[in-house]
Amino acid sequence: MRADLLLYNGHVYTMDAGQPLGQAVAISGNRILAVGSDAELRPLLRTGAPAVDLSGRAVIPGLIDAHVHFGWFSIGTYQKRVDLDNVPTKAEALTRVAEAAAAREAGAWIQGAGWNKNLWTGAEFPTAADLDAVAPAHPVALEDKSHHATWVNSRAMEIAGISASTPDPSGGQIVRDGQGRPTGMLLETAADLVFRAIPEPGVEVAQEAMRQGIAYAQRLGLTGVHDPGHATILSALQMLRAQGELGLRALVHIPSGDMEAAIGLGLRSGFGDEYLRIGGVKIFADGALGPQTAYMLAPYEDEVDNVGIPTHSQEGLLDLVQRAHGAGLSVAVHAIGDAANRAVLDAIEHSPRPADSFLPDRIEHVQILHPDDVPRFSRMGVVASMQPIHATSDMDMAERYWGRRCELAYAWRSVLENGASLAFGSDCPVETLDPLAGIHAAVTRRRADGSPGPRGWIPAQRLTVEQAVHAYTLGAAHASGESDIKGSLLAGKLADLVVLSHDIFGIKAMEILDTRVEMTVFDGRIVYEA
Repeated sequence: MRADLLLYNGHVYTMDAGQPLGQAVAISGNRILAVGSDAELRPLLRTGAPAVDLSGRAVIPGLIDAHVHFGWFSIGTYQKRVDLDNVPTKAEALTRVAEAAAAREAGAWIQGAGWNKNLWTGAEFPTAADLDAVAPAHPVALEDKSHHATWVNSRAMEIAGISASTPDPSGGQIVRDGQGRPTGMLLETAADLVFRAIPEPGVEVAQEAMRQGIAYAQRLGLTGVHDPGHATILSALQMLRAQGELGLRALVHIPSGDMEAAIGLGLRSGFGDEYLRIGGVKIFADGALGPQTAYMLAPYEDEVDNVGIPTHSQEGLLDLVQRAHGAGLSVAVHAIGDAANRAVLDAIEHSPRPADSFLPDRIEHVQILHPDDVPRFSRMGVVASMQPIHATSDMDMAERYWGRRCELAYAWRSVLENGASLAFGSDCPVETLDPLAGIHAAVTRRRADGSPGPRGWIPAQRLTVEQAVHAYTLGAAHASGESDIKGSLLAGKLADLVVLSHDIFGIKAMEILDTRVEMTVFDGRIVYEA
């Protein structure tokens, strides 16, 4: 067999313990033909086929984002929703909403995301009255940075039918003033009352948005994503797959609200092919740190009555997991607080899995754990699907609200050293899609400005570069049940790889942020070149 593409004169990091390093990669069709030395692989190249001189640059397997709201990120970017990420004041956020209102016809919805009350003076939730002052003629719905608190105006609540007499939904809270009137802040599932009233984008919009999103992801070295799932997103991905335009390998979860429909159709986790595959049932067990709704074993610091919001009772969570397992579906459960993580582990432990289950169960985020629960991931074969960029983004909030418990916050090394499988992602659009930023955060536990200092935040939880890259490659491939076909650079595996401007295995850790993707190869084709 001859090679259709050769990359030579480089440093190839295969992520395989049996052959960790190579100098060249030969590709035939969409598969890796061989990894080895220049002298060994050059004779394999067919006449006239391209050969790329790497000039000593580093090559790693294609990066996989194991937790990204890729469809909604693409649509939000395409539709130019209001970007409130890291706005320093409420006044600045309101200015951006006013600008959006001035550019749209009266009655059109204004959506956006990214605001963070913890950056604002007083760290108090904003209100509907704030938005009414700048957008009285438009319904407004703005998700916070965590996407677990939604700030709406009076017009949005009117359309959604939210009033003082509206009861809190299960797993959610309508924040109210002293007279019981809604303030314009909806926590957890309460936001669904408004989201159901917002017209959803069509499949065609999702397709076009994801075409642009895929191109952007390829520039960042991503060749795969795991998406929490939605009918519109799955439909659009299927159409892109049929048209030969799906330039990322996608694992798409089933929202828990659609689980019964999936069971009725006989869908099982792992169904699909090397381009598009069905994941597990996406379940929420709690809220998030930012709005203090993550479910905790003990109250938040200085909030003696607040342990967060569990979105299901233990019995309800167990029932969901048991029904999923009984139908051949794995679960991917959002759990941030230590109580939520324990509740999910308990539910999985008491829910037998079919012997032919294709995908492992996983917990998404795993942001803080009780010491007793750390070994359970390995013992039960549960994947810890974590996002390293959350640690550096959240560290100040974590210290404020969790205090001394932070010893096991974003505890990647503890989880890994206990034998569990790590899969890393971004949680974009909550954080940046750039996987190199995530690798930097995992290795240094420092922000781009160097804070909180040379040793990083809780340095005992730092990872090596190899461990971090593994979590974005083989770890993520294991989570999708595909470590036999991707995640490392070995003969016979899918030809997805990335060429980097710097050798991140040999430079100073802070210099990882200066590294850029110079080439992305997907399915044996060069899809991006700087």
